[in-house]
Amino acid sequence: MTGFARAKEDRPTPSEVYNWRVYVASLVISMGVLAYGYDSAFIGTTITQASFKRDFGIANMTKKEANDVSSNLTSIYSAGGFFGALFMFFSLELLGRRMTVIISDAIFLVGAILCTVPTHQLGLIYAGRLLTGLGVGGIAAVAPIYIAEISPPAIRGRLTGFFESFYQTGAVIGFWINYGIVHNIDPESSTAWRIPMGVQLIPAGLLALMIPILKESPTWLLKKGRDEEAYEVYSYIRCLPANHEYIAQDVHFIKEQIARERAAVTGTQTPTFGQFIKGAAKEATLKGMRNRFALVFIMFMWQAWSGAAAINYYSPTIFASIGLTDVTLWTGIYGVIKAVGSIIFFTFFVDAFGRKWPWIISSICCALCQYYLAGYIAMGKPTAGVEMSPSTIAGGKAATAFIMIFGATWSFGANGLPWIISAEIFPSSLRSISGPFAGMSVWLWTFVVTKALPDMYTSMGYGVYIFFASCLILASIYAYFFIHETKGLRMDQMDHLFGFERSTEELAIPGDKDVDQGSRYGDEKDAQVGVSRTEVA
Repeated sequence: MTGFARAKEDRPTPSEVYNWRVYVASLVISMGVLAYGYDSAFIGTTITQASFKRDFGIANMTKKEANDVSSNLTSIYSAGGFFGALFMFFSLELLGRRMTVIISDAIFLVGAILCTVPTHQLGLIYAGRLLTGLGVGGIAAVAPIYIAEISPPAIRGRLTGFFESFYQTGAVIGFWINYGIVHNIDPESSTAWRIPMGVQLIPAGLLALMIPILKESPTWLLKKGRDEEAYEVYSYIRCLPANHEYIAQDVHFIKEQIARERAAVTGTQTPTFGQFIKGAAKEATLKGMRNRFALVFIMFMWQAWSGAAAINYYSPTIFASIGLTDVTLWTGIYGVIKAVGSIIFFTFFVDAFGRKWPWIISSICCALCQYYLAGYIAMGKPTAGVEMSPSTIAGGKAATAFIMIFGATWSFGANGLPWIISAEIFPSSLRSISGPFAGMSVWLWTFVVTKALPDMYTSMGYGVYIFFASCLILASIYAYFFIHETKGLRMDQMDHLFGFERSTEELAIPGDKDVDQGSRYGDEKDAQVGVSRTEVA
């Protein structure tokens, strides 16, 4: 990749470090996120198929009972995602990142099978949705931190950004598969719902086949005292000899951080799991650390209250009101714009432009789009199937353009940046907690907004867009004051950035290689990180 796509290097970096192996590993683990995105997109249309309602007795239910089934199939998946992220803490810490991927993928595969094979057993669909939720919850918890731990700092944003790119790609695939089924398969045939259910198996199956490519995170290996294996992994993913100075520096940075954390928090270099839990809980509440957890929680709050769900909800009405005959097609085009925008930004620009200013610019642009939509809906009152005046149609065309602009600008802001930031700002001692915490935060806020949105539409009308646009303005202000620029920094430098000071003295790392070189480069770069250290209120 060209240099413009990278952040400034944290130290002189051999060209071999930017190699295909680290890209392939990041792409492989992101395959699980493809299933996450697909699952978020396909279920709504699939469960409304006439054959699905017939096969599972929904057609014979009252409207309230049918609505309850639809709500339950959505909420049980969200609950699975929340608890999947929560439970994977134990696997992340005790078994490692790679094993967590294996467990999560296996759970997802079982759930996808249960969703695909039933004939009339609605209970199996519920069980399958729960298990697929547990699986993607685990994947969402482990994928960003695994990628961040193996990535060279200068391209960490790009590699971690594969998470969002694959999510959006999965969502687009889910939409277009349903689009093809609706237009080409008899809705009375069970194939109409069984195919989209079965497609879940493809990304999860590909991930299972490619898991042998994944190496364990060297950070986790060093935490467990498996130094020789860590050097082997570093040698493999950096395409350098195990005794190379650059690898020695990486190992030194991580081991020094681990030693300081353990001495300061647990009081021992070989803590038991119980001591780790107690020490991690204590560390998470300290100044300079609790602000990071608050940052993650609030970032995902801003992501959920951005109005993206509201755009998805109302855009078909706007498309229909201006005479677009194939509303579903235009909805799909909107999804493609979001996916392509994410892929372009996170592949080529995130490490050059950083995290802070893209968030601010994206939020302001998206807010302006929603303010226009609010004004258009308030004055034009577009209604599908009702003849509109020429001025209303003209306004609707502009509204359609603003919807597409929203999709393009949303793609490089709070849509994906919270995953990158949350994966790179925590020390190694807390990543087994921070990954699940990020996953639980996104599932919690998604659930809250999903439940609130219908009532908001009923009571607020076009005011919903004013509300979400105002949230975006607040999010941009929040980003200006509280989101630090983390591009190009090593993960061991985040303590300096967030104002976390350890009282322990410098610790020597017995048996470390080339410590002097590692310390020299570390001290030089740390001196450059003397930036504002703002504590989140």
